[in-house]
Amino acid sequence: MIQISQEAPAEAGAREALLNRAMGPGRFLKPSERLRRGRCPADGLALVARCGADIVGSVRLWHVAAGDRCPALLLGPLAVDPDWQGHGIGSALMETAIAGTAALGHGAILLVGDAPYYARFGFSAEHTRLLKMPAPVLRRRFLGLELQPGALAGATGKVVATSRPVLAPSSDPAALPLVA
Repeated sequence: MIQISQEAPAEAGAREALLNRAMGPGRFLKPSERLRRGRCPADGLALVARCGADIVGSVRLWHVAAGDRCPALLLGPLAVDPDWQGHGIGSALMETAIAGTAALGHGAILLVGDAPYYARFGFSAEHTRLLKMPAPVLRRRFLGLELQPGALAGATGKVVATSRPVLAPSSDPAALPLVA
């Protein structure tokens, strides 16, 4: 049985091994990686999927500013062990990440990814049409989701990493809803 919960600090090595298996070394060259490098994920929003003691999936969210006015979180990478793909683990991680982000009071999530896959969770390129990543990305792959209506309204300019949260979470990260 797959269980989703918060990543423990001691699981960093297992998570990195999973990301290497699922994504390979090219993951370090992605524009989103520029926003993550050397930073910690948002409190309470580093999730793993486990089968027993094995980590078979992972997703994290990171504080960013969407242009000069809009606080947001950048999702990624979402990864599932190749041996476990097709079992709904990625979807469960996404649902848990979105629910947790909303429960913590965040207004928007950005990501770069496969538009048809992420559209089922409500992501759209319409929310990012006036935003730019730190390096070029295909417009159709640069997606946003508003958890609070209008959270990305007027968001223009470059997406940049923020050193600390620009939004005080409204609840305790330990109280996040988790999908089993």
